[in-house]
This record gives sequence, structure tokens and C-alpha cells, in this order.
Amino acid sequence: MAKVTMILNEREARSARTKIASIDAALESQNVLEPIVAGLPPEVVTHVTKALKNERTELYEILDAFETATKSKNFEKLREQTSEKPGLALIVARISKGMTQKDLARRLGIKEQQVQRYEAERYKTISLERYENIAALLGVKLSASSAPFSGREFLIEDIKPDEVKKILRHGRKNGWFSEDADENELRRFIASNRIEYGSPSKLRTGLGVLDLGGDLLLHAWRARVTARARTIIAKSKPQFDILNLTWLRTLVSLSVDDNGPSRARELLLDHGIVLIAEPQIQGLALDGAAFIVDGVPVIGMTLLRDKVDNFWFTLLHEVGHVVLHFNKGLGLGFFDRIDAEAVEQEEMEANNFASNLLIPEELWRRSPVRIARSGAVIEKFAKQIGVNPAIVFGRIQKERGDYKTFSSKIGRNKVRKQLMSEP
Repeated sequence: MAKVTMILNEREARSARTKIASIDAALESQNVLEPIVAGLPPEVVTHVTKALKNERTELYEILDAFETATKSKNFEKLREQTSEKPGLALIVARISKGMTQKDLARRLGIKEQQVQRYEAERYKTISLERYENIAALLGVKLSASSAPFSGREFLIEDIKPDEVKKILRHGRKNGWFSEDADENELRRFIASNRIEYGSPSKLRTGLGVLDLGGDLLLHAWRARVTARARTIIAKSKPQFDILNLTWLRTLVSLSVDDNGPSRARELLLDHGIVLIAEPQIQGLALDGAAFIVDGVPVIGMTLLRDKVDNFWFTLLHEVGHVVLHFNKGLGLGFFDRIDAEAVEQEEMEANNFASNLLIPEELWRRSPVRIARSGAVIEKFAKQIGVNPAIVFGRIQKERGDYKTFSSKIGRNKVRKQLMSEP
């Protein structure tokens, strides 16, 4: 199920009610919840339960806005959810005027199925002329701030010339642009993404959250990841379902496979999550990110540190954001900086989620491997819990604050060649 941000027709309302009922059943019956979280450590189950409650609350709020509009003719809550998106504004305007899709189609002189297609895609591919006709009919004013059709290149202001050169050079090298791409093309590339998905805002640092809405490097990198993700989404139609998490243990078990990163990408896509490995632009210092594209959770990774232990922890951290924060936070996105200390609740939850999936805390506390000096002992422990030994070696390095010990055991230069060499 794609991320639900608004409910605009009875079919969507029925789907939301069904999802709420399924979540209720899982939260109220251990017999229903157990198959969903089978094999997961207790700490992870606690986080998943909280995430289910959050998703239920979010769905209730979205459903209430629709029902209040249709039953009480109070459209204020529904309008608040449009977030100034022109396509959504047209749909809400139609509903508020008491018009059906069939009514609108008749007034426009087109088939009802065409209006249904327009609304299903939130009017994203409609022409400016058609948009103006429908907006005029529904009494919606087309403003410069909401128009998605022209002038996009002027939404990115105060660009520093050296940043433009850096991004264009990086983009040409990595297949973003043609060799003759110029600043205007770059502006359009970034602004199109910014109009549709907003500004990246939740960059994690040791000081908390920084608003990097003006960080051109971050905008450009996200625009590239988004463009690649949309191609995959259009082809594969991924559907993420928080009520199906049995694959998480399988994901962790792939770490022991030499081709684990590549297989992990396939497994994630099978379960509704798109993983994109995209080199970072010099100076961005980004490790990984998780955000929503067209209702689908997308994980972007730079793989700047090409190490097996770092890959699996970063991947599971971002998966944690998807599972735990799908309806609360993921819409804005999580952009995680290299070497940043997590201080926020959501970051702590994602860290705890990743740590416990890879090495359950209960086993770690009891195991003498924490103080072991023998590589053989550590490798034996890794085999017992079913993870790549590099993950355990990396955990020991971090806890001891000693990155020279076992430095040859963390799987250097084994991930990037798998994920960066493929489309």
C-alpha cells in the first residue's frame, strides 16, 4: 500500500477502513501480531507496535477529514491536506462543490474515465491549458506559487557559481546530464523535484536537525535519486505493507552472502521499498537517506565508505525509518550525515532498530565476544547469529573506539562494485 496522504473518494476511504481494521486486529490479538513480527528481537517488536499505532492514528485523521467533508460539508480539514499542491486543490474543489467525477466529465465534454485517470495521478501529467479550463470551472485560481507548469528554473535562487560547476561536472560524469548541459538545465532539474516533493529538511547532525532547504548539493542529489526511483516505480509498481515484515530476518541473513547487497536491493523492491545507490557530490557528506516518492518509500545510499559493516548498518537504519516512520516523518525525509551522532528520538529509534536486527541486544550483552581478542571467536559468534562477521567486527570497533583493531575484517571495497556498477 502506497503512503496515504489524503482520501478523496469512497474507494480510497474503504481501503483506509480495511487497513485500520487490519491494524486493530494486529494490536488487539497476539495471534494476529505474531506472524507479522515472527523472528524479530523483542526491542524491534516494541518499535513495530508503536509504528502500527502511529499509522492507525494517521489513517484515522486522514479518513476523518474525508468523512467530515462528505457528511458535514465542512471541507477545511481536507483543504489543509492539499499542501498547496495544484492537482489536489482541483480534486478538493470538485468535492466541495458536490460534483461527481461524472459531473465534471460532462461539463468538460470528456469521458468519466479520463477524469478518473486525472485524479488517480493527481493531475500530474495534465497540460497547462487543460488545467486552466478545469480550474476555471471549479473556481480554483492558478497562482505563481502553485503552478507546476512553467518557470521552474527560477525557483532556485542564490546559486553559487562554484556549486553549479561542481554539480554539472558530477552530473556529466555520472550520467545525470548530457555534456552540453548548462545552469538553466540544472535549475529545472532541481526545481522540478522541489516543486513536487518539497525541500529536504531533516538532515541529522550531532546538534540535532538542520534545515538544509537551501543546500544545493542535497537538492541535486535527491533530485537524481528521485528520478531514478520513479523509473523503477513506474515499471515495478512496488507496494510497501507494514503488516508484512517477515522479510526483515531474510534481509539480515543476506549479509553473509558475497552478493548480499545486490540481493538486498531485489528483496527490498519485492516488498515495496526502492533502494538507489547514487554517488554523493563532493562536499555533501551524506551517508544515507529515506523519503517518499509517489507514495513509495525510497532509500538512497552514497556508499562513500565502501565497507560491509557500514553498508548493512546504514541500510537497516534507513529501513528502520521506513518501517517506523512511514506516516510520521518519512514524508519530509531523513537525510543522515556521515559520522553524525543521533540525538533525536526518531534517529535513536532507527539506530536501535538496526542494531537489534543485526545483533540482538540480549545476545550481545550476554556474549563474551564483546571483549574477545581472537578473530576466530568473533567469527564463530557471527555464524551463530547468522550475520556477516564484518558486522560484528564493526560493532566491536565502535564500542571500543578503536578502528585499527580488526581493520582488515570489516569488508572493504566489496559493496560499491555491486551497487554502483548496475543501473
